Amino acid sequence: MRAARRARPGAALLVVDDGSRDDTAGVARRAGAAVLRLPYNLGYGAALQTGYLWASRHGFQAVAQMDADGQHEAGDLGRILGPLERGKADLVIGSRYLGGSSYRGGAVRRLGSRFFAALASLFTGQRLTDPTSGFKAVSGALIEVFASRVYPPDYPDADLLIYLKRRGFRLMEVPVRMRPNSKPHTMHSGWRPLYYLAKVMLSLFLNLLR
Repeated sequence: MRAARRARPGAALLVVDDGSRDDTAGVARRAGAAVLRLPYNLGYGAALQTGYLWASRHGFQAVAQMDADGQHEAGDLGRILGPLERGKADLVIGSRYLGGSSYRGGAVRRLGSRFFAALASLFTGQRLTDPTSGFKAVSGALIEVFASRVYPPDYPDADLLIYLKRRGFRLMEVPVRMRPNSKPHTMHSGWRPLYYLAKVMLSLFLNLLR
């Protein structure tokens, strides 16, 4: 949070506490961020949408989202917000696989990321390398879409990008730095990748039917 404040001194900072049992909310408030505490763990997509609902109600014209696992570099905020500010995109994805990045990650994660990148590229007609990236910047028009019922409640990734592209929104990727995740248990550990695969494939199928 302090790094984000240094990178964008005039920006509002929001932390969505998705039912944590530690002092996440207290640490965030002491660092100068606004905090929304969910009563219990609602999941990744619901936590993100909570932030977009807050941004919509406060009239923001751009939002940058970052995951809470420490992988994203706040120094890259200007890089992903820049195309929005210049009117060149509606959604900017920070890709860990562009610009000669040294990021590798686990073998299973890399395989899954390539698979969904291929699907997203196929159905959007645009080359996308990192559709599962949690480091994104969103324009004012998309804030309203993300605050609506079309936003997926669990994993808003490749299926959401296809939905947006088919409705005329402009997508762009820019290279960003990303640290390896050192946490032993994440939302992609255990059996969750299988659920994620099934969910996204079903969502893609329904998207194409629409």
